[in-house]
Amino acid sequence: MRHTVLIAVGGLSLGTAAYIWTATNHWYTSVPGVSLTGPLNFHFARDVALAYLASGAALIWAGVRHDRSAGVCGASWLVLHAVFHIWIWIHRGSPMDVVALTNLTGIQVPAFLAMWATTSAPKERATA
Repeated sequence: MRHTVLIAVGGLSLGTAAYIWTATNHWYTSVPGVSLTGPLNFHFARDVALAYLASGAALIWAGVRHDRSAGVCGASWLVLHAVFHIWIWIHRGSPMDVVALTNLTGIQVPAFLAMWATTSAPKERATA
């Protein structure tokens, strides 16, 4: 099951990367909370897409190859991003709104599931 979680969260990350990269305006205007961060900055948005791309690739590699180190690398960006969004939510007054729900389901849960899946697995490394 842990490997399936890693592959699923990796796939979600790759999908997120593709969405942000190819439909940046749509992502900015459609995802609750994104436009609250300030004006659209294509360079920054695509940097985020690349972070999701790297994370997703590492998580899929970890799930397929049972490579714990790759899983930790892939989950690290997601967890740091999730913690940052929790900090933002607290500073917004901890509202129970659509932004919080979007962050919980689209950012925090996948991040913490990926880290759980990779750190709870027995230590395994890919072999050549």
